[in-house]
Amino acid sequence: MIINNLLLKLKDRDINNIKQTQNTLLKMKGKISVLLDIQAELNIRPNKTNYDIILITKFQSLEDMNSYLTHPVHLEVAKFIGSVLDTQASVCYEL
Repeated sequence: MIINNLLLKLKDRDINNIKQTQNTLLKMKGKISVLLDIQAELNIRPNKTNYDIILITKFQSLEDMNSYLTHPVHLEVAKFIGSVLDTQASVCYEL
């Protein structure tokens, strides 16, 4: 199993903006067959150096993850994320 963790820090760090971004990420659930699981969790200890959201996605294989990355639903969400994103970091690993 492949697990990808994506940390997101938004330009506008207002809680309503963060929650809207979380909801947008979660709209992918059930719409991409290779996406086995998705979580988008908010940071409960916000400060200026921390990230706002962690996106955790799970896939059966790297090939499935690559399919997800080019899926139209993901591309639509990625376009939105690109418009609100300040910075990101990721860690991808295999269990």
